[in-house]
Amino acid sequence: MDHYKVLGLTKSASKEEIKQAFRKLAMEFHPDKHAHSSNQLKENATFKFKQVSEAYEILIDDRKRADYNIKCNNSEYCNQRNKYYYQNRYRDTYGYGYGYSRGGGGSASIVNKFEMVLRFMTTRAFLLNAALAGVLLGATYVIDAGGEALWKMQNSGKSFEEAMESVEKAKAFDDKR
Repeated sequence: MDHYKVLGLTKSASKEEIKQAFRKLAMEFHPDKHAHSSNQLKENATFKFKQVSEAYEILIDDRKRADYNIKCNNSEYCNQRNKYYYQNRYRDTYGYGYGYSRGGGGSASIVNKFEMVLRFMTTRAFLLNAALAGVLLGATYVIDAGGEALWKMQNSGKSFEEAMESVEKAKAFDDKR
């Protein structure tokens, strides 16, 4: 679904033009306006209203709009999205109805999956979790190295294994007495 076509705009439309187009189309297709219409007309108006609302939501937000523009330069992405959107239009809440499941394949699909993984890996939450994991691993290493250095300072010439053997011998000696 091309959000610009849904609102009847070009890619160079300003925020004010987006707002005006949305208000006009929202008034025309609002479900309350079609409450007494036939079921088919009501469903079509509701569907069109959802399209208009989604287009407005994406195009009015600068980040979402830039993301959408980048993705739609890859026409395969937009075609796959349209295919999924329209095929699932008639599915009910349990997933039944006519239409097909989300399809795809080929190299464009791999590129989209890579892009999704890259986007996930650059989210703030992922980066914070990765930083926390790094700090914990670093702290574990520092504590381990510090413990080893402390052991060497207190027990010069003995390894930990040798010390444990002498402790075991001392216990065995005490048990015999």
